Amino acid sequence: MKYIDEYRDAVSAKKLANAITDITTKQWTIMEICGGQTHSIVKYGIDELLPKQITLVHGPGCPVCVTPIEIINKAIEIASRENVIFCSFGDMLRVPGTEKDLLSVKASGGDVRIVYSPMDAVKLAESNPDKEVVFFAVGFETTAPANAMAVYKAKELKLSNFSILVSHVLVPPAIEAILSAPNHIVQGFLAAGHVCTVMGYEEYFPISEKYKVPIVVTGFEPVDILHGIYMCIKQLENGRYEVENQYTRSVKKEGNTGAQSIIKKVFRVVHRKWRGVGEIPYSGLGLNDEYIDYDAERRFNLTEMTTEESKDCIAGEILQGFKKPFECTAFGNKCTPEFPIGAPMVSSEGACAAYYRYRKLEVRS
Repeated sequence: MKYIDEYRDAVSAKKLANAITDITTKQWTIMEICGGQTHSIVKYGIDELLPKQITLVHGPGCPVCVTPIEIINKAIEIASRENVIFCSFGDMLRVPGTEKDLLSVKASGGDVRIVYSPMDAVKLAESNPDKEVVFFAVGFETTAPANAMAVYKAKELKLSNFSILVSHVLVPPAIEAILSAPNHIVQGFLAAGHVCTVMGYEEYFPISEKYKVPIVVTGFEPVDILHGIYMCIKQLENGRYEVENQYTRSVKKEGNTGAQSIIKKVFRVVHRKWRGVGEIPYSGLGLNDEYIDYDAERRFNLTEMTTEESKDCIAGEILQGFKKPFECTAFGNKCTPEFPIGAPMVSSEGACAAYYRYRKLEVRS
């Protein structure tokens, strides 16, 4: 399949791995931001192809994983109420709250529905005027345009029974938070290609300059990732710190300006809590004043609801690159995909899920 097979070609991957080995003379630690990249790295053994001097660590690039537990609890509270149709993508249903998850609410009779687009929820609101329809708007900049369009359309249709529970987060502030930590270990980044398809990569230039780190916009297939690593290591070995674009077949410097326009129209930048990390200033999106009536937290009086996170889950340390999943004492015993303690074990892009699926025998031996 064009644009797939050539980026999974074993010969090309081996050539890139050899090229990386040839130019590597020092110890380097690189973080891939996206959970999709993490899964490719673990699934295809990309880290095992690299010279021992290179360490790959996994970043906070899974939107399901970084959604704080209090937002999950708010979703469960809303979904448990009568007269509510709660809509979500399927990857949020198994994410544990303090006591249960959305799938448990559904099993107990709650009207929880899996949708494939936020516009599906808008259509449900149109066809069910006697119900409150809520869409769980989770994600990075990648999903923000579609969620913004759903709210825009709901206002255009004058729907009074539609709202969204917003948990949108932004990548650049997370990178800056990692680099600002006094004990950070990251020397270079592979930026998430799909986020940059929407937002471009101009906002990475000041970060790269300020912290003297190379940032390479990278795709998701094995050859993409190895090429991104090669570009990053080449910069590090040459003492450069620039923003480069490996994912040229999808990403433009300016991004998708149309998508950015609808995001800016509906959302504003806000402070946002990240699971296991805490609040990162100006790292999220919330509805702006013109669309505030569509804010489910306000509509259901849940803005003051807070929750403490599980002390058994080290998601925050994993998402900041300080530890690998198998270093968690709960990994594979107390915490499994069937009975997860934290979101990284159940998300399709979670680092813990990747290690459990592809490395669990190796880790346990």
